[in-house]
Amino acid sequence: MIPPRLFASRALAVLTIVFVSSVHAQTISTDANVPAATAQKQAREIAQGDPARWFREDPGAAASLRRLQKEIGAALQEAEGACRKVAAAERPGCLKDARAIYQQDMAGAQARVMAERN
Repeated sequence: MIPPRLFASRALAVLTIVFVSSVHAQTISTDANVPAATAQKQAREIAQGDPARWFREDPGAAASLRRLQKEIGAALQEAEGACRKVAAAERPGCLKDARAIYQQDMAGAQARVMAERN
């Protein structure tokens, strides 16, 4: 079972990817958009099974903020991968939108963590 906080963060990452992809590529992001090095790291992590941290409460707001920032960064990487697959003329706009969403998500990350804790 995925804890509600983790699920909400993943949902945010997926929504970000879907938005960027639908705006510029008219497709939903897939694992094909993940850089090779990231895909290899993910495969190693998946092979180890679900991490124990998924099944215990976060120790504090700082840990929640780091986790959220990591997930926002991963969403940016996937969005950039999707942007690399669109037509060259659309690519700069796609990358600009992806970075803008990243900046917006990072700016609101701390407020979001505090709201989840209350």
